[in-house]
Amino acid sequence: MDVEHFRQFCLSLPGSSEGFPFGGDTLVFKVGNKMFTACDIDGFESFNLKALPETVIELQERYNCIHPGYHMNKKHWVTVESSNREISDKFREELILASHRLVYQSLTKAEKEKIKID
Repeated sequence: MDVEHFRQFCLSLPGSSEGFPFGGDTLVFKVGNKMFTACDIDGFESFNLKALPETVIELQERYNCIHPGYHMNKKHWVTVESSNREISDKFREELILASHRLVYQSLTKAEKEKIKID
């Protein structure tokens, strides 16, 4: 997965927006006002995703290309290598979508109403 594929997929998700709240190197995607993924756009070696704590553990135990969230709360975030062939781009998209939905569920009722995910 390259950075443009990653970016286009993230922006295709309902209510998604992009920005650089941590500086010009770190691209962040939010649903509503909450982050669901982030990456370093210069090298795009990996990206961070939010997950349920039990999913975080399972993903790290099952895949060598998924690590504790870099610069994030290790209980709730993982870092996924972007080009490692151990997992497919389709699976990466599924992980991004799961992160988006998890964060969406934490939004207020008013925020959810504005976005309306099926």
